[in-house]
Amino acid sequence: MTSTAPEALQGHDAGDKPPSWPQRLRRFGHVPRPVTGLRERLVPPYTRPSERLWAVLAVPPSLAERLIRWSAWGGPLLVALVAGALRFWNLGNPKAVIFDETYYAKDAWALVNQGYEGNWPKDIDARILKDPSSVPIPTEPGYVVHPPVGKWVIGLGEQLFGFTPFGWRFMVAVLGTLSVLMLCRIGRRLFRSTFLGCLAGALLAVDGLHFVMSRTALLDLVLMFFVLASFGCLLIDRDWARRKLAAALPEDEEGVLRPDAPVAETLRLGWRPWRLAAGVMLGLAFATKWNGLYILAAFAIMAVLWDVGARRTAGAVRPYLAVLKRDIVPAFFSTVPVAVVTYVASWTGWIVTDKGYFRNWAATAGKGGDWTWLPDWLRSLWHYENEVYSFHVNLTSGHTYQSNPWSWIVLGRPVSYFYEDPAAGKDGCPVATKGECAREVLALGTPLLWWAAGFALCYVLWRWFFRRDWRAGAIACAVAAGWGPWFLYQERTIFLFYAVVFVPYLCLAVAMMIGAMVGPAGSDERRRTIGAVGAGVLVLLIVWNFIYFWPLYTGTSIPIDAWRSRMWFDTWV
Repeated sequence: MTSTAPEALQGHDAGDKPPSWPQRLRRFGHVPRPVTGLRERLVPPYTRPSERLWAVLAVPPSLAERLIRWSAWGGPLLVALVAGALRFWNLGNPKAVIFDETYYAKDAWALVNQGYEGNWPKDIDARILKDPSSVPIPTEPGYVVHPPVGKWVIGLGEQLFGFTPFGWRFMVAVLGTLSVLMLCRIGRRLFRSTFLGCLAGALLAVDGLHFVMSRTALLDLVLMFFVLASFGCLLIDRDWARRKLAAALPEDEEGVLRPDAPVAETLRLGWRPWRLAAGVMLGLAFATKWNGLYILAAFAIMAVLWDVGARRTAGAVRPYLAVLKRDIVPAFFSTVPVAVVTYVASWTGWIVTDKGYFRNWAATAGKGGDWTWLPDWLRSLWHYENEVYSFHVNLTSGHTYQSNPWSWIVLGRPVSYFYEDPAAGKDGCPVATKGECAREVLALGTPLLWWAAGFALCYVLWRWFFRRDWRAGAIACAVAAGWGPWFLYQERTIFLFYAVVFVPYLCLAVAMMIGAMVGPAGSDERRRTIGAVGAGVLVLLIVWNFIYFWPLYTGTSIPIDAWRSRMWFDTWV
C-alpha cells in the first residue's frame, strides 16, 4: 500500500487540498444526487425493472428483455381487457331508460336517421322498450341544448345494435374501455413507468363513477374520452418537440449534449401533427358539451408553457420571447381554429337539412341587421347557440340530486339513475329474502379511491409548487380545467357525474402518490418494502371497495338491509 492511499480515501487531491464538504459528508453516508444529463432532461428514458426482481423470479435475461418490451403494450391491453369485460357484462341491464337516457338515446336515434333531433312525445319510453320498431321518428324538430357529437357517438351504437338499452349504451362502453387503455399509455409516458401507467389505468377501471358512466348513454363520458385523448396527444407532441430540440443541439468531444442559446431560441419545430390532432380532439370535446371550451383554453396554455420549458432546458436565455416568436402562432392555429372548424362541422346534419330547430331563423325572424352578408345557416346557428347559452346559465330550477362542486371530491351527493324495490322472487330478488329488495344504479365514485385522491391532489400541488415537477403541474391543470369552471356557476343546477371528466387525472394523481410511497430508485430495501406494502394495501382496499359497491353500480337486486348498509351517508339516499 502506498503512502497516498489514506489521502485518497479521505478525498484529498494531488495538491493535498482539504476535502470539499460533499466529500466530507460521504464519510457519514451521504450519497450525492446523481447529475442528470441534458439529453435525459429533454427526453427522459423509461424506467426498467430492477435486475434483482428478475433474479428473484428466476427469469433469464433474454426473456426479461422480451417481457419488458411486451409490457409497454401488453400491460395496458391486459388492464383494458379487464375493464372492458366489467363494462360490457350485462350491459343491457337494467332494461329501462335510466335518468337522462330519456333525452340522449332518443335524440341520437333521430339524429343518425334524419340529421336532426325530433320532438318526442313525453310518454314514449315504455313503447320504445316494448317494441322500438313500432315507434316512428318524429319529424317535428326538437329543441336540444347540447352540441351533436355525443349523440352521434351514441347513435352509432344504435345503428349497430338497434334502438335498445344495449344499443344506446354500446359505444359509450367502448369509449369507457378505450379510455382505460389510453390512461395506461398516458400514465406510462407521463411517469416513464409502465407499472405506474398500468396502475393509473387499473384505478380508472375500478372507479365507480367512470364505470357507471361507461354503462349509461349520457354525454359526459364521451366528453371525458375526447379530453383525455387531447391530453395524450399533447403529451406525445411534448416528447416529439423535445426530441427535435435534442437532435439540433451540439455535442462535445465526449458525445455529451450541451445547451446552446442560439439553437434553443431560433430553431423552428415545423409541422407538429400531434398538436393538430389535439386540436381536433378538443374540438370534438367542445362539440359534445360546452365545458370542453374551458378545457381547450387550459390545455392550450399548458402546451405553450411546455414549449417554454423545453427551450429553457435547451439553453434559451429568453425562452418566453423565443416561444412568442417561434411557437405561439403555430400553436394557436393548430388548436383554436382547428377546434372551431371541428365544432362547426359537427353540425353538418343540422346544416344540410331545412327542418332542424331554428334552422330557418335567419330567413324568417332574423331578417335584416348588420350580418346579412353571412350565410343564413351560420346566422341561424349563431342564434341557436345564443339561446342555448341563455338556457344553461339560467338553469337554476332545483333537482333532488343536484350538488355543489365543493362536495364532489368527498362524494357528498351522488346521483341515483335508477331505483326499484322488487319483491322476493322477482327481478333477481332471492326467493328466501324477508321483505323486499333494492335495485339501484348509483353514479358514485369508489369512495376510498376518491378520498385517497383528495390527499393525492395535495401531494401533486406540493410537487408542483416546491419541486417544480411538470408532471404534477399537468395533472393539476387537467383537474382544474375539468372541475374549476363549475365553481363559477354554483347557483346553477349541476350534478356530481359532471366530475367524470377529471376522474382520469385523479387516478394519475393517486398513481403518482403511490409511486412516492414505494420510494425512488436507489432507496434502501427496508424503505421500499414498507412503501410497497403500504401501497399494496391501499390498492387492494380500493379494489375491495369497488367490489363492495358493485350491486349499486350494476342495478343488481340485493336485500334492503344490504342496500342500507351501503348508504354510508344520509346524503347518498
